[in-house]
Order: sequence, then C-alpha cells, then structure tokens
Amino acid sequence: KRGSLVLPIRRGAMAMRAMTRCGWRASRRWASFGCLNETQEQVREMTRGFAESALFPVAAENDKLHRFPAEVIRELGELGLMGCQVSEAWGGSGLDTISYAVAVEELSRGCASTGAIVSVHNSLYCDSVQSYGREEVFEAFLRPFAQGEKVGCFGLSEPGNGSDAAAASCVARRVEGGWRLSGTKAWTTNGIVGSAAVVFATFDKSLGHKGISAFVVDTGADGFSFGAPEDKLGIRASTTASLILDDVFVPEAQLLGREGDGFKIAMKILDSGRVGIAAQGLGIAQASIDLAVKYAAERNAFGKPIASLYAIQHKLSDMACRYDSARLLTWRAAAAKDDAKPFSKHAAMAKLAASEAATFCAHQAIQILGGMGFVSDMPAERYYRDARITEIYEGTSEIMHLVVATNLLKEYAALDIALPAAPPKHAHHDHALSHAAA
Repeated sequence: KRGSLVLPIRRGAMAMRAMTRCGWRASRRWASFGCLNETQEQVREMTRGFAESALFPVAAENDKLHRFPAEVIRELGELGLMGCQVSEAWGGSGLDTISYAVAVEELSRGCASTGAIVSVHNSLYCDSVQSYGREEVFEAFLRPFAQGEKVGCFGLSEPGNGSDAAAASCVARRVEGGWRLSGTKAWTTNGIVGSAAVVFATFDKSLGHKGISAFVVDTGADGFSFGAPEDKLGIRASTTASLILDDVFVPEAQLLGREGDGFKIAMKILDSGRVGIAAQGLGIAQASIDLAVKYAAERNAFGKPIASLYAIQHKLSDMACRYDSARLLTWRAAAAKDDAKPFSKHAAMAKLAASEAATFCAHQAIQILGGMGFVSDMPAERYYRDARITEIYEGTSEIMHLVVATNLLKEYAALDIALPAAPPKHAHHDHALSHAAA
C-alpha cells in the first residue's frame, strides 16, 4: 500500500536492511498501544529500534562535545524520517501526523537533540515550503530536504522579539525580480548546518502583522551568514545560531504564500511545530521513566529494592500519569490536524502538558537516583537539561496558556451555556426556622 509505511516504499531493499539493523525490538516491550493503527505501530517499532541501536551509543558523547550528529541525520534521511509528511512526489514519506509524532517521540527518547533537529526540519521548514511554497522551487528547496540530503531551519525570533512575533524588525525591500532582506534572526535551530531557511521579514511596518512576508532563502546566498554557535544548557548536539542577512537577494519565486501572509503562515506552522515539540517532550519523559524504574528496581536500601518504598512508587505513579496524559493530548492534536480540523488549542495543550511532563519526569528521575542522578555517569542530568527548552521554544508555557484560554473563551462565546438553577433563597432560612421551633 503506497504511503502506508516509509521504509518499504522509500528505499526498498536498503530500507528493509535498515529495519533489520534496527532490530524492530519494540515488540518485546509493548505489544500494542491500542489507539495506533498498524502503520503507526510499525513506525513506532522502527524508530524505537533505531534509537536504541544508533542513538543510545552516541547521545551522551555528542552532548558533551556539542557535536552535530551528521551521520545519524544521513541515516534518518535514508529511512525517510527527514520528510515524514512531505508528499512522495517530492521525495517524502507521506505519513500522517500521528505517525510523525510517534517517530519524534521515539527519536527523542534516544536523543533529544536529534528529536529537535528532526522536528524543526520537518514541522517548521518542510511544512512551510510544501504548504506555502510555489511548486517551481520544490526541486531545489523541498526534495533534497525531504530526502535528508540537506537540513532546513526556521528564522522567526529576533534579538529584540521572542513571543511577540509581529514585531519583526528584519526588513524586506522589493527590488526588480524579487526582494532584498536585511536583519538578524536569533536562536535558530539547525543554524550553521542549514542549507536553507524560512525567514520572516517586514516590508511595511505601518501594516502591523499584515506587513510581514515569509520567504525560503538559500543560506549560501551572497550576504547570508551565521553567527557563532550558542553554548546551550541542553540539546547541545543540535546547532543553534543567529541568521545574519545583509541585503540578501531573494527571487520572487521564493516568496511563501502571498505578500503579507507571513504572520499568518508563522502562526499556522507553529501550531504544527508544537505537536513535534510535544512529541520531543514525551520522548524525554519516557526516557526519564525508563531510567527511574530500572534504577529503582535494582537499587537496594534498607534491605530491599527502593522500588518497594511508597515514596518512590508515588513518584513513579506521578511520572506515568503525567506522561500518559500528555501523550493522549499530543495524539489528539495530531489527529485533529490529520482530519483538517482546527487544532491550535489542542496543539498548545499538548505542548504545555508534554513539556511540563518532560521537566517533571526528569526532575523526579534525578530525585530517585539521588547522587547518581546529579553526575554525568547516568543520563538523568542530561534529560533534565534537555527538558528545559521544551517549555520555552516554539511558544513558552505562558504563551501556551494564553493560546488555550483565548481559544476556550472564543468557543464559549459562541455557545448558549445552560447552568443549573439556584435554590430558592428562602428555602434554607425557612427550614432553619422550623427546625429551631421544633
């Protein structure tokens, strides 16, 4: 069946050998998630096997050395995971959003840096180009990226604005045959390694957010450069740097959508991106639970495994409940997107719950491991460092609350809500008097 699974379709015998190499080992742990269809289960099994065989051995070293996992990304391209939702016609796998979320979760369980690279590349870059780009640029700016030959990035934030995306100061000036872009974009994941970037720039400040356009820009163009790589707390194997545009010429064909659509495009793409970051948070949370459960079962204190202690069981229960709840919210958001239903609120709820679950679970894992959780001999401290960014990028937790509440109020404003009748004001008083008289 075309589009049913990336591996047999995308790479034939090579893909099947890759599946064998990955081991398809997830079946030994969970037979089924119930909510997932056969294709989605296969994606989970394949990505879990890849994470355990290809990411587990190198994640800690890559984090310590701040080393971009180039070989891993190449292999992910061969497996079709760098173009999860790109049409097969343009080199992608054509998977649904739930399959994509499952893949990012499993990769992030193995290495959160890899999860970030894959999420930004797929959700923010490829989705922007495929959804809003002109077909004439797909051969250069979509196919090689969907096949993992090149990596894309997304330039929205700036040194002077983060959550206020409408305050973009990067300038787009119309010239013959296209545009000239000047400005700086900050905190860009896949900066330095990215071969192209989706960039948002203001062409008319008087129009406010309607004066912003979006472009796909070749990072090798004259006037385009990267700033120094950021020295980060977590996800250190992913590169983060500023994009510096000095009068960069961008042909008219590389405008995404229509002139003035930039802010609208950014908001819609960020909804998709939040599903990916929610999945990344789930991967970190699951890794933390795996570690905490295994350690608690093997570590003895007071003559028995600490897993038998109520305090430890309470922590494990809290971790599992928060993880499972966030996972269901994430799958709901993904399903809503696949069904072409509004999913902005669902995506915000998923990212909020999953990112906070990631931080909580990583924190509790350190508590369960005690001193061993505080040293780099065990991955708990890396999970905690990696988890912190999930509550910040692609919309802070505070902004997620705002998105959820705004959507909730709009939904209720359109409804005629019925409330239960209040009891008569005299009823209690009369009953009290009769009782006193008796």
